[in-house]
Amino acid sequence: MRALWTMTLGDLRQRVRDKSVFIFGLVVPLALMTVLNLLMGDLDNTELDDVTVAASAEADDQFAAQLLQTIGQIEEPAVTLDEVPADQVQDQVDSGDAALGLVVPEGFGAEMAAGDGPSVEFIQGGDSGLGSDVVISVAQGVLDQFTAATVAANAGAAAGVPPDQVPALGQQAATAGPALTMSEGEVAAEQLTTQGTLVAGQAGLFLLFTVGFGVLSLLAEREQGTLPRLRSMPMRPGTVVAAKGVVSFILGVVTTSLLLGLGSLFFGVSFGSPVAVAILVLCVVTAGTSLMFIVARIARTAEQANVAQSILAIVLGMASGAFFPIQATGVAGAILDLNPIAAFVRGLGITSGGGDLADLGVPIAYMLVFAVVFGLASRLVPDRGVAA
Repeated sequence: MRALWTMTLGDLRQRVRDKSVFIFGLVVPLALMTVLNLLMGDLDNTELDDVTVAASAEADDQFAAQLLQTIGQIEEPAVTLDEVPADQVQDQVDSGDAALGLVVPEGFGAEMAAGDGPSVEFIQGGDSGLGSDVVISVAQGVLDQFTAATVAANAGAAAGVPPDQVPALGQQAATAGPALTMSEGEVAAEQLTTQGTLVAGQAGLFLLFTVGFGVLSLLAEREQGTLPRLRSMPMRPGTVVAAKGVVSFILGVVTTSLLLGLGSLFFGVSFGSPVAVAILVLCVVTAGTSLMFIVARIARTAEQANVAQSILAIVLGMASGAFFPIQATGVAGAILDLNPIAAFVRGLGITSGGGDLADLGVPIAYMLVFAVVFGLASRLVPDRGVAA
């Protein structure tokens, strides 16, 4: 045990002196976090632009008046209703004075009373955005209620409902509550904000670079001729490999924890319970270290190992949302679930949403199974460096 810690401390001192851990473990990921947050950080703060609606309707049409009144009362986005003649609606939209045009045809109310389906015309401008879509959706909801009222009234009259009760029947259908209601709330569990996803993804991506400093140094020492001398010392055969693994684990835990902490501080992200986050960090570092042992066995030279490490880090990091949020279902989602970095990000989403350790069973299981499978595989895969 003394030999293990002596070698571990020696490697840690060497990594601190050559500054590579600070560059790839902290400086580069923090710089990327900053750039990506400047580019995409505002995606969570999208605001709807105000919408000006050029509308045309008959002045004495009660149904049309009710439709326009409802549209004018929309609060988000703020709607300005500009009533113009029907032949000017298109011109208002084309000139940019209105983002949306609405033409309620003559006889609209009469058609509604007769039970015919309502028909209105919407005209969207070339620069109309999400706000116009919201207005159209609200208008469609009002038209659906109008239709329900006329259908109920006509059906009641056909079924023999007393004539004096038919209007009340239609009114009841028209004023019935909507099937769905909307209210402002927090995002669901397992969903990080854009900033949170970028911070967590970058921490996971550069974790794979950081853990390589320990394990992959086996190849460099083999090429330099120091590895055979280390193994000739009076200690257990696996002590050298174990020391490299401990170095990787310590570096991974420290840098990943610092990245999450600094990311939370600089970008206003909260990942929830520190204890639960610490467990996730330990699990993902274990998985990343096991993957580096596979790389160390397959690569013949340190250069090949560094290339393989970079490819794995970029691929797994991108698939976890290190550069842009990714949502996938079905087969693609199942494949992404095998990625320990994606499981790590998903676990942080759970803790960020208020979850605790008891809610992290699935992502922790993915990371630990990954670590066990690749750890065992690293014992079975032939060491190509020895055979070279």
